[in-house]
Amino acid sequence: MNPETFNPDHFRWSFDDGVATISLDRPERKNPLTFESYAELRDTFRNLVYIKDVKAVIFAPNGGNFSSGGDVHDIIGPLVKMDMTGLLDFTRMTGDLVKAIRACPQPVIAAVDGISVGAGAIIPMASDLRIGTPECKTAFLFNKVGLAGCDMGACAILPRIIGQGRAAELLFLGRTMSGEEGERWGYFNKLVNADQLIETAKEIAKKIAAGPTFANGITKNQLNQEWNMGLDAAIEAEAQAQAICMQTKDFERAYHAFVNKEKPTFEGD
Repeated sequence: MNPETFNPDHFRWSFDDGVATISLDRPERKNPLTFESYAELRDTFRNLVYIKDVKAVIFAPNGGNFSSGGDVHDIIGPLVKMDMTGLLDFTRMTGDLVKAIRACPQPVIAAVDGISVGAGAIIPMASDLRIGTPECKTAFLFNKVGLAGCDMGACAILPRIIGQGRAAELLFLGRTMSGEEGERWGYFNKLVNADQLIETAKEIAKKIAAGPTFANGITKNQLNQEWNMGLDAAIEAEAQAQAICMQTKDFERAYHAFVNKEKPTFEGD
């Protein structure tokens, strides 16, 4: 997978200066997900583990909306007719997309505008950073269609972002969270006007891409791994992780730059 020539079939992709930008490409229907886009996104994020040229990822809206979630005709209709084996294959595949987003070493920034609901809310939730607009509307509306709120890791990840009680409210009621509420609750790192959204996300992504990318990948890994650790285990894991980072050339470059009163140039090795 060459990030400069990669041409996916079921979503938009661009790459510039270490930053990949992804967006769903059905703006006339508020960018729903399909079986095919789920699978291709999953495979793409899995492949990013091996693509060192990509140092940060932006998941962007298209046409004023992030995503309306699973397509009613292409996904919901067929699911009603599936047997348990087929249903479990589908729910495991969608969960694998979240695993792939979390497992790739690149920080993922969700730039959210307009509608971000159902699985279209899960993708920002699974991202590392979230930038929203005052007009954006986020809803984990699974119970509105007769399903549990425990979809694609929501019961594990969402409480860690906004707290157990607030997550329970959104998952039990399926109600919409406004942009302002999301920022106040810590779901969004910041809100910006829609015309500044992509530029703001790019500024953050470029700062990350200019940083020590190997060390950033270690940070993301530890954020994932330490969910299941006690304090002693977490401190030991961080000691080992930091010792690994201290062997990198980026660490040595930063030291020499500091001594010479220069800004370090990181190369990810």
